[in-house]
Amino acid sequence: MIDWTHWHNEPYLIGGLVLLGWLWALLAGPFRTRLAPRGTAFPLRQAWWFYSALVVFYLAVGSPLDQIGERFLFSAHMLQHQLLVYPAAIFFLLGMPYWMVDGALARPTIGRLIKSFTTPLACGAIYTLVISIWHLPDLYDWALQSKLIHVGEHVMFFGAALFYWWPLLSPSRLLPPINYGAQMLYMLAVLIGMTPVFAYITFSHDILYPTYEYAPRLFAEFSPGEDQLLAGVMMKTVGMGVALTAFGVSFYRWAGVREDRPHAVNSALGKNPP
Repeated sequence: MIDWTHWHNEPYLIGGLVLLGWLWALLAGPFRTRLAPRGTAFPLRQAWWFYSALVVFYLAVGSPLDQIGERFLFSAHMLQHQLLVYPAAIFFLLGMPYWMVDGALARPTIGRLIKSFTTPLACGAIYTLVISIWHLPDLYDWALQSKLIHVGEHVMFFGAALFYWWPLLSPSRLLPPINYGAQMLYMLAVLIGMTPVFAYITFSHDILYPTYEYAPRLFAEFSPGEDQLLAGVMMKTVGMGVALTAFGVSFYRWAGVREDRPHAVNSALGKNPP
């Protein structure tokens, strides 16, 4: 059964998170004078976001939730993925000062490579394909049976999520976020692109993943079919809720830009607003 007190402390997990935190601290501290404009203060707000991303990542894959999702409940595993795709990835991008990112993008080879993979079409395709392919029964169940593959799955989910959010939250001034109108279209397109995998999980008459079909039941009344249905509904409702919230923010900003534009034109022409 579940050991509710077990938290993962494997060297690759703890060491990886500590390494990321240490590198960020070096760039924001001793190396800031080399990367940032003269007089740039320590990015305290971004520090909160970045280290919050690391904490959420650890809670997703290092807490007892990982054991529940790996051995017992598909819905718990879905919650893990949603923590990686939404708060962890969003906080990570919000925690990157532009001068950290643009320092790498300014290098021609790296800049061209990243630019080719961060167009809205590429970002949406990478995210949709990675999430969809990993939910194929054989691949998904393989990850549940192999710790190494499971780690790779989670890293790929998090990486795909960074691409997913880049067109909206890019911290770069060299590759800035797309305009608000395009952001709304992008979010709708990704929602549509993710519909087949949601429908596949939610409306399947079969239990897709043997690990969960034969897992010990944590709750006697909660069958594998109900667990799979809940996981599919979570995938769609949480994803839709977050996407529509982002859509609403983009719409609000887009409407504000359109409202301000006539006043800006009148001001430039020396006219008083009506």
